[in-house]
Amino acid sequence: MSGLKRLRARLDPWEALVREITDLEELFSLALSEKDQSLETEVASVLGGLDHRYSELRVLELLSDEADRMDTFLEIHAGAGGTEACDWASMLLRMYTRWAERRKFTVEVVDLLEAEGGVKSVTLQITGEFAYGYLKNENGVHRLVRISPFDAAARRHTSFASVATHPVLDESIDVDIKDDDIRIDTFRAQGAGGQHVNKTDSAIRITHYPTGIVVQCQNERSQFKNKATAMSMLKSRLYEYYRAEKDKEMAKYSADKKAIEWGSQIRSYVFQPYTLVKDHRNKHETGNIQAVMDGEIDDFIEEYMRFSWENKAFVPDDEADDL
Repeated sequence: MSGLKRLRARLDPWEALVREITDLEELFSLALSEKDQSLETEVASVLGGLDHRYSELRVLELLSDEADRMDTFLEIHAGAGGTEACDWASMLLRMYTRWAERRKFTVEVVDLLEAEGGVKSVTLQITGEFAYGYLKNENGVHRLVRISPFDAAARRHTSFASVATHPVLDESIDVDIKDDDIRIDTFRAQGAGGQHVNKTDSAIRITHYPTGIVVQCQNERSQFKNKATAMSMLKSRLYEYYRAEKDKEMAKYSADKKAIEWGSQIRSYVFQPYTLVKDHRNKHETGNIQAVMDGEIDDFIEEYMRFSWENKAFVPDDEADDL
């Protein structure tokens, strides 16, 4: 989509909303002048719909970074804890998949490492407008507290899994990857995948020497397709890496910078002794844990977007230009 079309796509809904608000004002004025109470229900209904659309458009206005509109790679990695942690990773896989399906986004498994009881690691490509913008703040450690179904003594366990997102970049954002800076290895795909996938060296692993970033793809039978996807993943990871390096320079201005590292939970999901999902960054919470696990996480996503925007640190213009 060209820059002009993107601007029109953002502006047109606002203009339509303004027109409908103007029409509603005229209807309301008419009802007042004629003292027609029969229009009260209609006015209230239309106003409720306009308020909902305003909230949706306001959220989209918060998605203003250059990569926000793009698709995303989403990675989930089980933490220490064996079967329990792998089961938790598979639960998060289902949660994000259901969330994407609710938005009519498409989900493709790019890389999957299965383990006893669930998933050791998985990389998804989620395709849909603003997929990265919505999910970029899911980065971090997610903590589960429950009575383990794998513990014969029915004891309460705490498990961890990390989530990371990277935008699927298009030609509008350039990330330079030199041939001398990478090593490409082929290997035989592991795990489930049919007869062919385990008989040929179609899987691809790419190592980027300067940063140490390693990506791999094994979901396609074609080595060529796996290489193309792996290069796209590397480009996305490098984009995030270089942005993180820049953010380090800006960190002194920000009161809301938190390292994405093991132990820094962004959200907890408690099944026992009570039910609670809580975001530790802005304290947003709900007791309806089943809805959350079924993919209803928009409240958490949007509340943190608003929180992040409202708490964005001020950077003086002259100093921001130097970063």
